Amino acid sequence: MFTIEHEFDATVITLMDDGARPLQEDVIINGFAECVTVEQYDPRTDSVQRITLSPEQVRDLAAALDLPEGIYALRPDARGDRT
Repeated sequence: MFTIEHEFDATVITLMDDGARPLQEDVIINGFAECVTVEQYDPRTDSVQRITLSPEQVRDLAAALDLPEGIYALRPDARGDRT
């Protein structure tokens, strides 16, 4: 299950684990113009863990989810889009 909220400066996606037990903490994704942050509370350290991705890293991650094992580089096509 997930939610999507559009804030003033970001789109916030919250992923809730409704799968098999044990359940994981919610994952919060903040999409800004210049970066995307992924946050999750870690009960072992009682702190929020955060990673920051560039827009290019997010693009590569999205592409990688549907590709087989290997090494890839996305290149602009004739229209300027990346393929």
